[in-house]
Amino acid sequence: MTNRSTATRRTLRRPAALLLAAALATPLLAGCGSTAPAPVELRASPPTGRPTADPAQVAATAAATDAFGLDLLHVLTAEPDAAGSNLVVSPSGLAAVLAMLLPGARGATAEELAKALHTGLDPQQYAFATGALNRPVPATDKLTLRRSDDVWTQRGLAVEPDYLATLAGAFGTGVHQADFAKDPDGARKSVNAAVEKATDGRIKDLFGREAINPSTRLVLTDALYLKARWASAFKPSHTADRPFHKLDGSAPAVPTMGQTGDFKYADGSGGIVGEPWQAVELPYADGGLVMDLIVPAQGGFAAFAKGLDQAQLDLILGALAERPVDLQLPRFRFDTSKELGSALRSLGVRAAFGAADFSGIAKDPLAVGTVVQKATIEVGEDGTVAAAGSGVGMDVAAAPNAERPVQVHLDRPFLFLIRDTRGGAPLFLGQVTDPQAG
Repeated sequence: MTNRSTATRRTLRRPAALLLAAALATPLLAGCGSTAPAPVELRASPPTGRPTADPAQVAATAAATDAFGLDLLHVLTAEPDAAGSNLVVSPSGLAAVLAMLLPGARGATAEELAKALHTGLDPQQYAFATGALNRPVPATDKLTLRRSDDVWTQRGLAVEPDYLATLAGAFGTGVHQADFAKDPDGARKSVNAAVEKATDGRIKDLFGREAINPSTRLVLTDALYLKARWASAFKPSHTADRPFHKLDGSAPAVPTMGQTGDFKYADGSGGIVGEPWQAVELPYADGGLVMDLIVPAQGGFAAFAKGLDQAQLDLILGALAERPVDLQLPRFRFDTSKELGSALRSLGVRAAFGAADFSGIAKDPLAVGTVVQKATIEVGEDGTVAAAGSGVGMDVAAAPNAERPVQVHLDRPFLFLIRDTRGGAPLFLGQVTDPQAG
């Protein structure tokens, strides 16, 4: 787990780039090319006097992102094909694209999204608080942290000016043009290429061939790239093959780094989570970023991971205190690619995928068609390289299926109610057990 007070608060926001004066008053420009359109990006300075996020709301949103991330982790690790497998996700990245979506949602669609994101803030407040968490971090020779958030629209889609203004103020979003209707594969390649470039080539093909189609009207993307050196690097000469005890009981030898030094450390059992555990925090050079490692006792991983929630994570991180640590950490590198629609439905986000109300984005009926994320991480002696791409594809909302008539045959005793719909008062209430009785 990453530390909320550092990693979730130091992601990078692009300079705002939205032409509000002219672009919002007229249809967006068309992308050029028919095979692989090169979308036109409309740029200008951010709106003057844009709101500043309230620090208390930013802190609440950081905690909410932690809780959302743990929910996501629990849902994904509960899937049969993920049980016992490596997994890396970016809660911050997914929260960012959903924070871009939320200001355009209305009614039950908005309520379900907000509940899944653990926020009680107004959608615009949440967007600005999320954007504040993505504040810039100056690049150094030891730390590179880049982030970009973008909106991709179908040519001719009349996007609500207030919606785009919120995204410009909160995230500094760029607005791109693509012709999803006529050339969905070319548009998909353009979106994917932008994410690949923003992640230094680490995230390729964020959207698969079926994810963007002729019904797609709007795509939201978040791209995050991190390259950070350890404050205290591991010496390659201290790396050796050591056994790693897997969940299936086997213990293969894997390249394992080692060093002894002063690190923040905590351990415990019982009161927190209920399973014995150890935690250590590894700081990166510059920027205040850290990696927190939590290791349950042998045989206790499944119960620990399943029981961990945001409050318990806060207790663990709050217990960390500096002391000498003899540290061994295996080198690792892996990727995770997920379509997250089913995970979000498990977290209660259902209306967005069906009878959605995104009238705050456009008058055209829209619904979420796909939610995707790809993430990668590499940890070695020098530090960490990680990247994530997150995306939401919005399609034309499908017309309701014609329903077959349901049979209602009052051929047995029944109740009746006569009520005033203006105030809801029941004027008459009764039952019929014999229609011929006087």
